[in-house]
Amino acid sequence: MYAYFKGILEEKNIDRIVIEVGGIGYNIYFPAGKAAMLPALGEEVKIYIYTNVREDAINLFGFISLEELELFKLLISVSGIGPKGGLSILSIMSADEVKMAILTGNAKAISKAPGVGNKTAERLLIDLKDKVSVDSILGHTIEEGNVAGENDPIVTETIEALTALGYAMKEAQNAVVEARKERDATDTSDLLKAALKLMSR
Repeated sequence: MYAYFKGILEEKNIDRIVIEVGGIGYNIYFPAGKAAMLPALGEEVKIYIYTNVREDAINLFGFISLEELELFKLLISVSGIGPKGGLSILSIMSADEVKMAILTGNAKAISKAPGVGNKTAERLLIDLKDKVSVDSILGHTIEEGNVAGENDPIVTETIEALTALGYAMKEAQNAVVEARKERDATDTSDLLKAALKLMSR
């Protein structure tokens, strides 16, 4: 129905914002706690929109990026996760963190979202494991010659995924190289799990 709204930010609340577009104020549900990422009140903002139509209401859900909106759509495609549940997950995790949790099978991280139990989180991992790729969380390209094991694409992709999530380059390199030595990983997802396990010790 709506792709996005571009207008004046009139209100910022814990889990809701109001944007004025063409003299009309739109009440939009927004990931809790992420309103701080928006500009100041009275300034122009662009918010990507998901419209949820029910018999008794039409609710708008807003996201700061198209990537976050697309991930939200994936989340609510899982049985047991409605729009409020999807918003709850994105309120405590970034889009990249959610994707990493899916890739590494981390149900515990997802189940921390209010209203999302462990069984629902496990179902989410099963349903979405083939719909999220490492490529989707790579935030940058590592400079040529800067990565140990650079001729191994699995090593390179895993390091890129970790640094895209905010881990220091050196820390990611050391963990991935060490994990590669200990485990004969066949794909990036497998190596990610091993590296994260080492980093959590």
